Amino acid sequence: MALLRAPRLLLILLVAGCARERVAEVAPVRPAPAALVAAPKPAWVARKVVPNAVDLAAGTATVGPREGLTQVAQRTNVPVGAIAAANSIMPTAVLKPGQQLKLPAGRLHTVRPGETGIAIARAYGADWTRVVAANRLAPPFTLEVGDRLLLPSKVQVAAMSIEERAAAFKINIDDLITGAEPAARVPHAKVAAARPLPALPTAAPKFDWPIEGRILSAFGAKPGGRFNDGVNLKTSAGSAVHATADGVVAYAGDAVAGFGNLVLIKHADGWVSAYGHNQAVLVARGDRVRQGDVIARAGATGAVDEPQLHFELRRGRAAVDPVKVLPPRA
Repeated sequence: MALLRAPRLLLILLVAGCARERVAEVAPVRPAPAALVAAPKPAWVARKVVPNAVDLAAGTATVGPREGLTQVAQRTNVPVGAIAAANSIMPTAVLKPGQQLKLPAGRLHTVRPGETGIAIARAYGADWTRVVAANRLAPPFTLEVGDRLLLPSKVQVAAMSIEERAAAFKINIDDLITGAEPAARVPHAKVAAARPLPALPTAAPKFDWPIEGRILSAFGAKPGGRFNDGVNLKTSAGSAVHATADGVVAYAGDAVAGFGNLVLIKHADGWVSAYGHNQAVLVARGDRVRQGDVIARAGATGAVDEPQLHFELRRGRAAVDPVKVLPPRA
């Protein structure tokens, strides 16, 4: 009997297995989840700084067990860099339990979307270079939304000389090129108000003239101790100003005295081009441009009284005579 039941049992198992196979064949296939598409990052937009800092009084702090500068900064509400600067130590310094640290006085400002270092300093009447030193900021001085900066107190600003106060509101092209007025970076996806500049290739670019027109003022020394870091080209109001080479717009605004509406473009191999006195600017910070793209309309803004383009080429901070780099003019 056992021998007769064995084939029947085998048959049952085979039928059951086929049934499972048929079920597997007709089982509905779950659709794959839709691909997640990252939302495009909006262009960085500069916003006016509202000087609403919190006043900080001078004091001291005792280092506790297993505390570093980060922990002391969190406990005292004073930025790490400010504590480091006040005590002449590095932000990465190793502390000892019981060590006494000076806490500087001043005003504590929290960086918000669209704010830049220079704009923050100007809002409080402070010299940007002093703010850099007081917070132990390092080039390129890129700030993140939520960072905290220690600014001079009202008493400290009032004690500044007239010359120091005037210097606090001076910005030059060197400041912009070296990153003293960067866009604030977004530390995480929840805050979408800024973006870092895209990376550039490293090969040296080939430049072309941004406009046609004779040279009104050549590169070099001028009477009265002045020096032209570029060339001024005669043009008519509203003429198209073209990008001299491929690059990324690093600045577009009118914060630099004398240059009116100014555009800076970063190029490969450390080169930067500048376009001043524009009637209108057609690009924004972070825009990628190709050689020949129209980036502005020429005008007479800034310290000039006739339409012209102030054009500079720099390798890092060093100004280079465009005539020696660009193609010969017809």
